[in-house]
Amino acid sequence: MRFDIITLFPELFAPLLTSGITRRAYESGLVDVHFWNPRDHAEGNYRRVDDRSFGGGPGMVMLAEPLFKCLSAIRAERQEETPAPLVLFSPIGRALNHSAVAQWSASAGAVLLCGRYEGVDQRFIDHYVDQQISLGDFVLSGGEIAAMALLDTVARLQPGVLNDEGSHQLDSFNPALDGLLDSPHYTRPEVWQGQAVPPELMSGHHAHIARWRREQSLRLTALHRPDLLAQARQAGQLSRQDEAFLRQAFGSLTGADQTPAAKKL
Repeated sequence: MRFDIITLFPELFAPLLTSGITRRAYESGLVDVHFWNPRDHAEGNYRRVDDRSFGGGPGMVMLAEPLFKCLSAIRAERQEETPAPLVLFSPIGRALNHSAVAQWSASAGAVLLCGRYEGVDQRFIDHYVDQQISLGDFVLSGGEIAAMALLDTVARLQPGVLNDEGSHQLDSFNPALDGLLDSPHYTRPEVWQGQAVPPELMSGHHAHIARWRREQSLRLTALHRPDLLAQARQAGQLSRQDEAFLRQAFGSLTGADQTPAAKKL
């Protein structure tokens, strides 16, 4: 797959592409990343890419014309029968989640537009942006961090990138966990600062370990993301054993979203 990044600061991406286990995806070309700076397509001695907003107000707005010329150059180089979607990272976009990441990881890629300043001229958005994505209800200085988040999540799902092919299948939010949160993890030493590893994990009994992990996943999800638990219940993904554990751990469930009553385990 190929991602073309429109950004005023391509240097910000260097550590992402050369560090950590996901660098395998970029070095091997599994995730092919290209950078395009709108300044290279701006006119005048100053290569201006922004201007004041009509109507007044603070901040600057990215000009439509340099972005249009930059996008045209990308389209010409990609030479695709069906143009790759142009994605803008924006507060009004749909929040990025595991389902969306899984779809992107199986796609041919996209053109990612990293906005800056007060945003992008709306006329360019109206004519050329196919999809808008948000990382959450907060505002970043630019879309670069959001683009890195998408690249990283997509890269780690590519075959051969992680040491264990199936490790990402047990991540939080994954369908293999019914969309629940992952269970806690422990490693050596067996006792650290007076705290021992849970005995179930030391039992060597695979069925008992699997059940402990499932129950811890249920517990953490009930405590921290009851909305995910409600979705799993509605989809029929909780077994009678799961429900029995939840009743034992939390007693009666309250609220429309089945939020567990406050109780420390």
